[in-house]
Amino acid sequence: MVSLRFPTATFANLPPPPPPHRAAIAAAIAAAAAAAAAASFTLTAKSAGWPLPHPAHSAPLWASLSLSDGATPGNVEPRTGATFPAETAGGRRLLGVGLRKTTILGLKSIDVYAFGVYADDSDLKQLREKYQKLPVSELKANAELINDALERDIRMTVRLQIVYGRLSIGSVRSAFEKSVGSRLQKFGGSDTKELLQSFVSLFKDEYKLPKGSVIELSRESNHVLKICIQGEEAGSIQNKLLCQSILDLYIGDDPFDRSAKDNIQGSLASILKA
Repeated sequence: MVSLRFPTATFANLPPPPPPHRAAIAAAIAAAAAAAAAASFTLTAKSAGWPLPHPAHSAPLWASLSLSDGATPGNVEPRTGATFPAETAGGRRLLGVGLRKTTILGLKSIDVYAFGVYADDSDLKQLREKYQKLPVSELKANAELINDALERDIRMTVRLQIVYGRLSIGSVRSAFEKSVGSRLQKFGGSDTKELLQSFVSLFKDEYKLPKGSVIELSRESNHVLKICIQGEEAGSIQNKLLCQSILDLYIGDDPFDRSAKDNIQGSLASILKA
């Protein structure tokens, strides 16, 4: 705590000030308590990583995040406050962020993880020749653009940031078994059980997922899927169908977060026109 001290001054023959009114004293105490509570909330919220509220006429939340955390509107998931780097360690560019939600017993909705989708700029050149002449407005609604991004050998990463504090690796494994399994059937038919088990078996019980944990699902060159959990490589599988199925969860026809998919496609369109 900072203590402010001022030198004492003596004023001779001044009459003593009148005693303060009781109402004024009460108002001063209330104001001091409110200020202390606000300061306490700000410190608590910052330490917990929560987004801070702002008054109606102050700078927007994005401005305060940008000043304090180096964040920008494009790399913050607004519903959770989760932040994402503008680039991955491999130099892949962030295209957009979103949120994976689920329901418990069909009643209570919970936020499971925020996610960011990244792509390698040099690999996106594969799409530029085909789409560069189309206007951005048309590209943003062009389903073929996303299909090409899913199909081609473009290095991409989906970065998951856990926001639900009670999530277990077993829950992640079960959820992927269901969601990735349905996509494998969508693209490859029913004979995909062995491939699915090879994938989900990489999410071993030894991994712990406290709030803030990071899982990265990356499509590398030649359609190699690499999984990293908390910075540790869990394993890799070379399979085009598996890579396509996982990316389809986030940018396909029926994505986890529709608005995120639209933003990601908009970013792709802008990059191809640059």
